[in-house]
This record gives sequence, C-alpha cells and structure tokens, in this order.
Amino acid sequence: METLRVALGDRAYPIHIGAGLIDRADLYRPHIAGGGVAIVTSSVVAPLYLKTVRNALGAAAEVIVPDGEQAKSWQGVEQVVDALLAARLGRDGLVVALGGGVIGDLAGFAAAVYQRGVPFVQVPTTLLAQVDSSVGGKTAINHVRGKNMVGAFHQPIAVISDVAALDTLPDRELRSGIAEVIKHGVALDAAFVGWLETNIEKLLQRDRQALAYAVRRSCELKARIVAADEREAGERALLNFGHTFGHAIEAGAGYGAWLHGEAVAAGMVMAAELSALMGDLKKSEVGRVRELVRRAGLPIAAPALAPERLIELMALDKKAAKGRMRFVVLESIGRARLRADVDDAAVRRAIVAAVQ
Repeated sequence: METLRVALGDRAYPIHIGAGLIDRADLYRPHIAGGGVAIVTSSVVAPLYLKTVRNALGAAAEVIVPDGEQAKSWQGVEQVVDALLAARLGRDGLVVALGGGVIGDLAGFAAAVYQRGVPFVQVPTTLLAQVDSSVGGKTAINHVRGKNMVGAFHQPIAVISDVAALDTLPDRELRSGIAEVIKHGVALDAAFVGWLETNIEKLLQRDRQALAYAVRRSCELKARIVAADEREAGERALLNFGHTFGHAIEAGAGYGAWLHGEAVAAGMVMAAELSALMGDLKKSEVGRVRELVRRAGLPIAAPALAPERLIELMALDKKAAKGRMRFVVLESIGRARLRADVDDAAVRRAIVAAVQ
C-alpha cells in the first residue's frame, strides 16, 4: 500500500492506494467517531462489495441507489438523506461512498448538506473515481440544464483506492477512467504522457502494477493542485481540460448515453484542436492527443450534435467569468492554461475538426 496526502492544513487527508484494501478495518477505524455509519452504494456495486465493506466497518446503515447518472438528482439526494435520518446518523457520524464517480458525487453532496455537513470517506471502485473524482472535494448532482450544476466543496476525510476492485470493472468503464488519466498527463505532465504512450496496453489489460502507478501519479498531480487552489479560483481549472466540451456532450446526448470519460475523451480532442487554432499547440501534438485517445479505445469524435447546440450548452460552464466562456487549452503537451479570448467561430471550427 502507498499513501499520499492532500495537504489542506487541519483538513488534510490520506489517499491509500494498493490491492486488497477495501476490507481492511484498520483503514476505516480511525474515522469512526461513534455517531453511526452509513454506506451509500449503487445497485451494481452492492452485490460485489457491500458485504465486504460492512464487515470491515461493523454495524452500518445501507443506502442503495439506482446505477448511473440518473442517481445524481434531487430524488437521489432525498433518498440518501431520508436513509441517514432513519438511521439517526449524528453530526459525528460517517458516510462511506462505495462506488464510482456518481456515488462519490451523490454521497459527498448529501454528506455536505446533511445537518450542515458530516464527514465522509471515499471508497472508489472505478478507475475514473480512483484517479480523479474521489480526490479534491467536488460534490454535485446534475440539473436538466447542465452537469454538476448543484453542488458543494466538501472534502473527504480519507480515500481508500483498491486497484483489485478494478478486476470487476466492465471494459467500457475502464476505458472511461483511462480518459481522466490521459487528461492529467496531457494537461500537467509531459513525462506521464510518454509513460502512457508506452504503457496504454498494460492499462487496458488491467496490469495491476501499471494501474497502481497510473492512480498514484494522477492523484499526485491532482493533490498538488487541490492543495494550492481548493475552490478552483485559478490553477485548479486546468484539471478541466476537455471538460467544457465533454460536459456539453453529456448534456446534449442525454445523461448516461455517453459515459463521462467518453465525453471527456472527445472533448480533449476538441480542446486540442482549439489549442491549435488559437496558435498555442503544434498540429503534431494534436495528433499525439488524438492517437493516445484512439489507442485507449475512446471516441475521438462527438455524437451528431450541431455545433450551435454544443456552444449553447457550454455557455453554462462553471469556468465562465464575466459572461464569457473560458477554455482550458494546451501550450504544449503537459502545459495547459486558461483562455477567455476565444470566439464562437474558433470553437465551432474546433468542433467540426474533431468530428472529421
């Protein structure tokens, strides 16, 4: 097991990474204060890991929500909060988010608003959650007008990432997680991109050593930025490379039709094309991004949505400032920056270029 720390002063927390961690009572015990424990999980994850985690925790209430993005709704929050009230979970209680990014977002948001905030632990069971969404404290539910539009910053008190849980992950979900791994490298670490170009097949084959390294490096990169910019006032926005386009794809296609990582993959290709159009990125490097996404088995083209519709949806992006959309673009592989001087014509050309 390796342990990293997210350096947030008195709210710092560990990220444990390794195989065979999900049933280790010693990793949960320090975070149980006596106010009760509730496990939030999905109908798909529950048959696989709920009993194991419950045994490690001891007595715990259970909340099982439907699988998929549809759970990230006010109805989902109501279901979780109702269960916490029924279990009489106190303010010193603990919520355990057992599942992928949807569960982490939903359980984390419920923990943020329940009795004005209770602690929660992330136990991510997908690669996407292990490398990205379980770290950093972003919690949210979706709105019909945009993804993650209702939420709160609420940091976990620990993250327990068991790479052995990835053995049961469907291939499509694994590839979706690899998209976020690629994003970390392309936006922040050129050397990591080189490693990915050499090892992408090992990740697809679920080589545990390769997966553990990808999780660790992604978490190192994200933890550094979160520690410096917890609430996305500046540098943290760089972690959203490909997401402005990707969130619009998810909303336009209908939540759940495209997995988050699939939409981000196509969004990264669009963002790379935009970077070249803005004079920030060489066309050869756009090709590297496109080829790495393709080799990961991810889409390099968006669904059949009109550019005007995607631009309309992107106008709701949370990085917008003073009424203007801002985009994360690449100066080079491993070096991203935020730009506000992007006009709709360039965005439209990037969308068209990415579907050819």
